[in-house]
Amino acid sequence: MPPPLQAQRLLLSHRRLPSPHRRRFTAVSSLPSAPAKTVAAAAAHAPSSILSIRESLLSGERTASEITAEYLSRLRRTEPSVHSFIHVADAAAEREAEELDRRIATEGQDAVGPLAGVLVGVKDNLCTANMPSTGGSRILDGYQPAYDATAVRRLREAGAIVVGKTNLDEFGMGSTTEGSGFQVTTNPWDDSRVPGGSSGGSASAVSARQCVVSLGSDTGGSVRQPASFCGVVGLKPTYGRVSRFGLMAYASSLDVVGCFGSSVVDTATILSVIAGHDKMDSTSSSHDVSDYKSELVPLDLLESKPLNGMRIGIIQETLGEGVETGVISSIKDAASHLEQLGSVVEEVSLPSFSLGLPAYYILASSEASSNLSRYDGIRYGRQVSGDDLNELYGGSRANGLGHEVKMRILMGTYALSAGYYDAYYKRAQQVRTLVKKSFKEALERYDILVSPAAPSAAYKIGEKINDPLAMYAGDIMTVNVNLAGLPALVVPCGFVEGGSAGLPVGLQMIGSPFSEGNLLRIGHIFEQTLQNYSFVPPLLAES
Repeated sequence: MPPPLQAQRLLLSHRRLPSPHRRRFTAVSSLPSAPAKTVAAAAAHAPSSILSIRESLLSGERTASEITAEYLSRLRRTEPSVHSFIHVADAAAEREAEELDRRIATEGQDAVGPLAGVLVGVKDNLCTANMPSTGGSRILDGYQPAYDATAVRRLREAGAIVVGKTNLDEFGMGSTTEGSGFQVTTNPWDDSRVPGGSSGGSASAVSARQCVVSLGSDTGGSVRQPASFCGVVGLKPTYGRVSRFGLMAYASSLDVVGCFGSSVVDTATILSVIAGHDKMDSTSSSHDVSDYKSELVPLDLLESKPLNGMRIGIIQETLGEGVETGVISSIKDAASHLEQLGSVVEEVSLPSFSLGLPAYYILASSEASSNLSRYDGIRYGRQVSGDDLNELYGGSRANGLGHEVKMRILMGTYALSAGYYDAYYKRAQQVRTLVKKSFKEALERYDILVSPAAPSAAYKIGEKINDPLAMYAGDIMTVNVNLAGLPALVVPCGFVEGGSAGLPVGLQMIGSPFSEGNLLRIGHIFEQTLQNYSFVPPLLAES
């Protein structure tokens, strides 16, 4: 077996293209995108579910109880095939909706927050005081925290109703949600395929409209890749933009709380609520938080060339070997659409791009080996009795932790061990500096960078579960953004062949630190002007 660094190098499925010069981008579509089946009520562009709910509540057209009943009915109908949730708090959601209706009736419209009546799914590695929080691991089965994570608390304070805890790969370590200790989540576009991971439950729940929006976490692409696979909008904010307090730590220098929505407007609304400094998290930023939704321009007010003067770089290394032809075609079509909106789109080379994947897996595994030491049966986790302390520790961890988690702990411990630290961990940190520098230089020339969110569309359940190197290689598009601490937005941009209605493909937009507002503005324009697509899965059309 090769040593860890050599093994990580085997993951690279992209050659570094030799030409460093930039060239004007011209789209050449090699595979026509397959439009999805639509429901009769589908609009030309994604409507805001949050805005619709608020308007119907405040006008008296619908009550919070009626809205909640609608989503819970859909959840109960689709959950047996999708398995998005580990825990559903349906009774609590109904009670909160009834209380909201009473408050509106007695205190008026001013008594409710901006997310009143909005049902939210929360990834199960974010703590919730009134329901279990397992991190997708059997070692925490039955654990219920005494507090809400800051992001969850802020959603509740804004009036949101937490409908349940969504499934994930154990402690966020995985790319398919097959690594959950409880169940395998399926993709609403094709129930024989994965939803992505590790936030697959959150992405699948929004795609199936089991909830309005959801929270996820992104350590190396765990919001963006599932968003692409499930045909929803996914946002990874700048590191420090959203408090990590109450998020179960995987790799603390990479972990970010992100969000999913069926539209850019909904995603922007959620970010405005959860972003901002938190005294409980020393790494959270005090950078000003905008009302991101108010900065979005509706379709009827857009100029003919709304992106005029904007420079966009398409990362050259993300369109080469190892990327499916259909994905490349969809991304090139999306780039052509951005050009039609007035922007200049050019290919740009990031020479350090291919180095990010092995560096990421060394750094993330090293931090995990430290962070997960707390799950020992004494401080946290289900305890297995033993004759001495070592036997208790060993038994509790052996029985409570899954295969993938154990493997990453071992990899990280090895990389940090005496005699290997300089060869692995230190070198990986040096590569991280190169990745940051490469992005900084590119973003000084371009307003945003774009790439696929994943090298393929959703693949079959079980296809890569026994080939971890192939699964890790799928993170090549996303891990560099975490290493650099940058924000990134994924919006659906097209389809490839597969399933009964095609499989969605996501376009990743990457910006400078704290430029979420600009990403959301561009994403919103792109979303509104994209023609002939409806990202509503066949699961909903059939039901």
